[in-house]
Amino acid sequence: MSKSQLIVLGVVALAFVGLGTKAWAQNATAKNAVDPKSKEVVQKPKILIAYYSYSGNTRAVAEEIQKATGGDLFEIVPARAYSSDYKTVVAEAKEEIQSKKWPALKNNVANIADYDLVFIGAPNWWSTIAPPVTTFLKSHDLAGKKVAPFITHGSGGVARTVDDIKSLTPKSTALDAFAAPGKEVKKSLNKVHTWLRKIGVSQ
Repeated sequence: MSKSQLIVLGVVALAFVGLGTKAWAQNATAKNAVDPKSKEVVQKPKILIAYYSYSGNTRAVAEEIQKATGGDLFEIVPARAYSSDYKTVVAEAKEEIQSKKWPALKNNVANIADYDLVFIGAPNWWSTIAPPVTTFLKSHDLAGKKVAPFITHGSGGVARTVDDIKSLTPKSTALDAFAAPGKEVKKSLNKVHTWLRKIGVSQ
């Protein structure tokens, strides 16, 4: 092999190395972030956004969080759907909460151990979280993770919802909660970003 051929091969090899390095850097950038103070690359937390929504209000907040953080969305779905009649749902939820007969779910998060930060979304039903969310929290081990509640509500406000989430995740680190009246959710979505910055999830 001539000297000129060796030089060409060397240039090609360097080009492949360069491409590999560029691809690695792009992948690292996607998965990591640069600390603005230390300028060091730090690993981004893996985020799960788990929520139950009956009317769509809690879902709207969950989707806004997903857009801002890139986290994985997981809808908590009861195995038996609630009635489409609001008064019937109110009665069903009251019975479940008072009897502590929590509804079964259609599915669970199999890889829950992979997540570092878990957002928990629920509407306020009878001054506490909707029963499917209770089932979810009882079915998944969130020990050692950060938990950020977000609540939608009517005239009852937040009530015991946040405290009940904390009591069901005693070995987790509780972050400040976000809450919005159901009728004002669309107007409150910009406040989601302020809240995310406050709890250190986004810049």
